[in-house]
Amino acid sequence: MRVYLLVLLIAAAVTYLLTPLAYWVAARTGAITAVRDRDVHTVPTARLGGLAMTAGLVVAVTFASQMPFLSGVFATDQQAWAIVGGAVIVCLLGVADDIWDLDWMTKLAGQVLAALFIAWQGVQLVTFPIGGLTIGSPRLSLIVTVLVVVVVMNAVNFVDGLDGLAAGLIAIGGTAYFVYTYSLTVAASPTDYSNLATLVMAGLVGICLGFLPHNFYPARIFMGDSGSMVLGLVLGAAVIVVTGNIDPGVAVDPSKQRTLIPILLPLAVILLPLLDMVLAVLRRVGTGKSPFHPDRLHLHHRLLALGHSHRRAVIIMYLWTAVFAFGAVSLVWWPAETVAIGLGVAIVIALLLTLGPLRSRGRFLDDDAVTAPEGIPTTVPRRAGAPSGASPVVRSTVSGATPSATAPVPDPDPRPARTGPAHPEGTSR
Repeated sequence: MRVYLLVLLIAAAVTYLLTPLAYWVAARTGAITAVRDRDVHTVPTARLGGLAMTAGLVVAVTFASQMPFLSGVFATDQQAWAIVGGAVIVCLLGVADDIWDLDWMTKLAGQVLAALFIAWQGVQLVTFPIGGLTIGSPRLSLIVTVLVVVVVMNAVNFVDGLDGLAAGLIAIGGTAYFVYTYSLTVAASPTDYSNLATLVMAGLVGICLGFLPHNFYPARIFMGDSGSMVLGLVLGAAVIVVTGNIDPGVAVDPSKQRTLIPILLPLAVILLPLLDMVLAVLRRVGTGKSPFHPDRLHLHHRLLALGHSHRRAVIIMYLWTAVFAFGAVSLVWWPAETVAIGLGVAIVIALLLTLGPLRSRGRFLDDDAVTAPEGIPTTVPRRAGAPSGASPVVRSTVSGATPSATAPVPDPDPRPARTGPAHPEGTSR
């Protein structure tokens, strides 16, 4: 455990120290996120934080390769370096997008290329933990592997919409997965605790923790696609290393309470990003738009619309991730009945915290101006003395805005804007 924690600290320290350099590169290359209709930040902000995160991962894995304790991870195959190589590929792809705004088809092609690279190096789904099923054929294994990695990358990319959100969610979920893979290694190999998935998760959690001080609200820099896609690829690869190559005999052993954990835990870790992505795709396709068409109806936007502040919305999503991720991993130590009771209590608490602002909404109903969460436009009634045919106005509640920042709108609908620029989803961070 001490070696893994050392790898985590190295990844965190390198990422933290190199993030100012990434800021400097972003300023020199014009990788700046402007304030757009769908965004909640109020000033143009540099991105390219993924450069520092990828550097942190590379340095941490390189250091680990020199540790005698982890020599077995690097002696048998090249999977660790394959994951690092795939992370570098998507980081470069993200840098190009952060600077030049690539179209969604180019980004998707690059994501598939990175997924093919790690699959070609042996990081593939071979078995399915439930019932000890095999994927069926090398070609099908390759296809399923690429699909899983690309889906996880885009899920993390979709949820990256508030300061500190993606890094915090992956740090929490990654910690739960780290605990699980370490306990699985201890149980399976009492004499050798070295494990690729545990190493990768230590590096992943480290780069998230190292980046958070620069990225938590108010963020000085965003990770950009160069960071969110790296997080998604590394997380997806770690899940495949454990889930896709698990011993079927262990997975279906009825004497052990780990039968469903290889499936439940990965889903719990990425539940919020995956749910946000699925809802966004269904919502956009249902209205005849592209699945990558941006809008302001993500889960984090809905929390802001409920009345939560920026920080509180992020912390609530942290809480939900912790509830499901650690609820799933707790099945390793406690009976399912005990876990179900604890999970039920945690869900009730999380719901109360999530819906708390609804209790104070009524006091605004008779006000002339409805107070909206930060960054959400609100329609206010026409002022006394204005012509009867005048259009209503929208007052921005963004921090620093003044009452003079008004503009006529044709529709008095007070809901947040549903459309943005014609740029694909996932480039705000």
